[in-house]
Amino acid sequence: MNIILLGPPGAGKGTQARKLVAERGMVQLSTGDMLREAKSSGTEMGNKVAAIMDAGQLVTDEIVIGLIEEKLEGDHAGGFIFDGFPRTLPQADALGELLAKHGTTLDAVIEMRVDDEALVARITARSTCASCGEVYNDQMKPIPDDGKCANCGGTEFKRRADDNEESLRTRLMEYYKKTSPLIGYYYAKGDLSPINGLGEIDVVAKAISKILDA
Repeated sequence: MNIILLGPPGAGKGTQARKLVAERGMVQLSTGDMLREAKSSGTEMGNKVAAIMDAGQLVTDEIVIGLIEEKLEGDHAGGFIFDGFPRTLPQADALGELLAKHGTTLDAVIEMRVDDEALVARITARSTCASCGEVYNDQMKPIPDDGKCANCGGTEFKRRADDNEESLRTRLMEYYKKTSPLIGYYYAKGDLSPINGLGEIDVVAKAISKILDA
C-alpha cells in the first residue's frame, strides 16, 4: 500500500507516519531524511547530492525522484508513505509516472486539514526528542515528568528555530501557494481522503486506519 500524507507544516504528518511504520510495517519516505542519508552514503548519487547541498543549491526534482526510485527497488511489502513529497504539481506527475513504471499506484492521499490559528498555537509549543525525533507539545503531549522520552528514554529535547509564529506563517503561505493545488489534483483523480488533522494523535491515527482498511 502506497500513500501520501498531505497537509501544511505542523499538521502532524511525521507523527502519523511513524505510527504507520511501527504498526503496519510501512516505509516512510521523507525527502529531508532521504537527502541527508544520500549525502553521507558515498554513492554516486549521494556525492551528487552532497555537492549540490554543500554549494547551498536546491536539489532538483530529478534527483529526488531518483532517490525515491532507489527505495522502490527494494523489497518493502508494507508499502510506502510519501511525507513531504510531492510538493508541486510537476512532482505529483513525476511520482505517478515513477509508480506506474514500477507497476504500482497510490492507494490513498490523506489530507490532514487544520485551522491555521490552532496550528500556530500547537507548533509554537512543540519540542522534539533530540535522539529519536518523538514530538511533544506543552499542552497536548508534554514531556514526561521524569524528563525522559517515552519512546527512547532520551533526556535531551529541542525546539526548531523556525517554530515561531512569524516563521510558521511564512511556511504556511509557501504551502498554500505551491502545495495546496495538489488537493484539487488528487481529488480529481479520486484519491483524496480528508481528515481532521488537529485531533488527538490516536484519534487522527484511527481516522487514517479507517481509510486504509477500506
